[in-house]
Amino acid sequence: MKYVRLGQTGLEVSRICLGCMSFGNASAGSHSWTLDEDASRPFIKRALDAGVNFFDTANVYSLGSSEEIVGRALRDFANRDEVVIATKVHGPMRKGRNAIGLSRKAIMTEVDASLRRLGTDYIDLYQIHRWDPRTPIEETLQALHDTVAAGKVRYIGASSMFAWQFSKSLYTSELAGISQFVSMQNHYNLLNREEEREMLPLCADRGVAVLPWSPLARGRLTRDWDTATARSESDEFGKTLYDTSASDRTIVEAVAGVAAARGLPRAQIAMAWLLAKPWVTSPIVGATKPEHIDDAVAAVDVALSAEEIALLEQPYTPHPVVGFQ
Repeated sequence: MKYVRLGQTGLEVSRICLGCMSFGNASAGSHSWTLDEDASRPFIKRALDAGVNFFDTANVYSLGSSEEIVGRALRDFANRDEVVIATKVHGPMRKGRNAIGLSRKAIMTEVDASLRRLGTDYIDLYQIHRWDPRTPIEETLQALHDTVAAGKVRYIGASSMFAWQFSKSLYTSELAGISQFVSMQNHYNLLNREEEREMLPLCADRGVAVLPWSPLARGRLTRDWDTATARSESDEFGKTLYDTSASDRTIVEAVAGVAAARGLPRAQIAMAWLLAKPWVTSPIVGATKPEHIDDAVAAVDVALSAEEIALLEQPYTPHPVVGFQ
């Protein structure tokens, strides 16, 4: 495993982050492909054994049970000071008013709830899961800063939004002299590269870490174009992210061609492309099979040639902006 600083901070994270959305209690409204605690723990242990020290979850994943599973596993398998735990806030965790969004009330309530579920005294990276148009960003940023000042959070980060929104957030924090976002968790892979237009140059300019989610395009980059899986058939959010354009199919075929020529799994090729981008810090990799972790870790050492990268990138055509909601 290789490690890199999280943006301009002094915090070191592994080049691969284990995404924990697939771990949770099936009775908590989770997806059909969610793994229960007994099935999840070996994946967390496998990642740790491979040198992964970075784990990303969210309060809404399986209504908090993902945080509970991750917290217990890391207490059993790792030294807390050696791992980096990231979680997120925004989505509804209960019914009623003030149960969603990024108001001061919501953030103060949810950070304490996440700490209890994770069984830890602090969260290394606390991220806003989406932009909240109903709450002034000044209120959100001050509340997040106060969680840092209280010792409950070490760093704050953001997730999918427009570049102007992220820029406004960064400059608002700077002008107020309070904690700034150190990371951007965004949708970025070979099938959707729209973030290259504005968000990624902004992150590079401001020294912000980039943590791509869905780095393998929900697995589309790892299998034949017409192949379906249990997840692809039941993942309603995933169905909104990708289309059936000819360019997407050509890219998937290009990944297969490079992988065959190299004698490597397609997942390693698609991940190696992402890791080669200078603005990418640590892709967030979900896992429901052991090889998902093994391929991601192996990709860290796969160096693609300029010709291979050009072959993978050439078919791309502009896509609609998706994943911000």
